[in-house]
Amino acid sequence: MTVPHDAEPGANPSLRGSGSPAYLVGLLLSGRKVLVVGGGRVAARRVPKLVNSGARVELIAPDVLPALATLAEDGTISWQERAYRNGDLDGAWYVMAATDSAAVNAAVVAESESRHTFCVRADRADFGSAWTPATGETAGVTVAAVTTHDPLRARRIRDRFLAVVRDEGL
Repeated sequence: MTVPHDAEPGANPSLRGSGSPAYLVGLLLSGRKVLVVGGGRVAARRVPKLVNSGARVELIAPDVLPALATLAEDGTISWQERAYRNGDLDGAWYVMAATDSAAVNAAVVAESESRHTFCVRADRADFGSAWTPATGETAGVTVAAVTTHDPLRARRIRDRFLAVVRDEGL
């Protein structure tokens, strides 16, 4: 079966199985620019994981939570203390739209689409081109769970995966 070239990205339910429609992949972001637009709770949770992956995190937000400000002050990330502008995605390999404005998040996704850059949209996951899984690490193993728009279920499943890895003594 072929997907029409003019189909909406990600929109072919006839090809989907019983699980999440997401194709799982591990991104190797070390040394690569990752743009995060927004400085609230979602960014505060995700930026440290991006930093730990080696990504060069650039944050754009007029205001940020203290934890993000500290990362910027110590040079761990760069922070542009302003609103998002078209063109901010220059050089980005991966983008997170995590503002409290649906219009801004939509603009970030639109620019990402035009540049063929994967983008997580925090307020409307189904409108982005990537989803962030619930992840955890134990015993040298990273596990991830992606569901169909049910982050609480994904966290429960992640926790069960982690328990299995711990129980096997890996």
